[in-house]
Amino acid sequence: MPQGWPERLWIVRHGESAGNVARAAAQAARQARIDIAERDVDVPLSALGERQSCTLGRWFGRMPPTARPDIVFSSPYRRARHTATLIREQASLSQEPGSFLLDERLREKEFGVLDRLTGHGIAQQYPEQAEFRHSLGKFYHRPPGGESWCDVILRLRSALDSMCLRHGGRRVLIVGHQVVVLCLRYLLEGLTEEEILAIDREGDIVNCGVTEYVFDPGHGLDGGLVLRHYNLTAPLELEDTPLTAQPHGGAPR
Repeated sequence: MPQGWPERLWIVRHGESAGNVARAAAQAARQARIDIAERDVDVPLSALGERQSCTLGRWFGRMPPTARPDIVFSSPYRRARHTATLIREQASLSQEPGSFLLDERLREKEFGVLDRLTGHGIAQQYPEQAEFRHSLGKFYHRPPGGESWCDVILRLRSALDSMCLRHGGRRVLIVGHQVVVLCLRYLLEGLTEEEILAIDREGDIVNCGVTEYVFDPGHGLDGGLVLRHYNLTAPLELEDTPLTAQPHGGAPR
């Protein structure tokens, strides 16, 4: 039977964005609202985020050509698209049609009415939502107009099925967001709510941090992907590129 899984799968969080910087400033000042002018989909990379993306691209580029990603998927959000573009350029990845694909199912979690609010702002303006989130937990809590982690997982399950159907046996790179990395771990490793939230509590995913899976034909009934690295920062540290891990969006960790 043809292999249904990618031969290798890398999942990367985008480089530091202007939204990450604005959120950190708002949190430090205990402000209610994050000062971002653009729609979330249009938030750009910061100058450091561009540097991180180029550094990671050069890390991929130091791999033998036969080991580098040959298919790149990206969230359509500007910060992820720009990260993926810089990685492809610096790594000299394929520029052939079909080698770079945007997939809206890889987009950031939608925060609904909580968008652009800090934890302080949520407690002030939507205390009932803060209570709902506390009682339900972040895995199941869906703010009005937004998504729960379960909602994200449902669309990622579909995206993963599409990748396996069309790109089995290939080397695939996904560029997305922190919640995308975590929810893909949930799916690929068959984790429980408690297990993935425990991983989340260990710390935020570094901007341009690398999570890597390799195909193991002996894993499961028909083979499967096995985690090799999670939140790998060595590619950035090799060039002394500063590490950042500020979450984005309106919901507190």
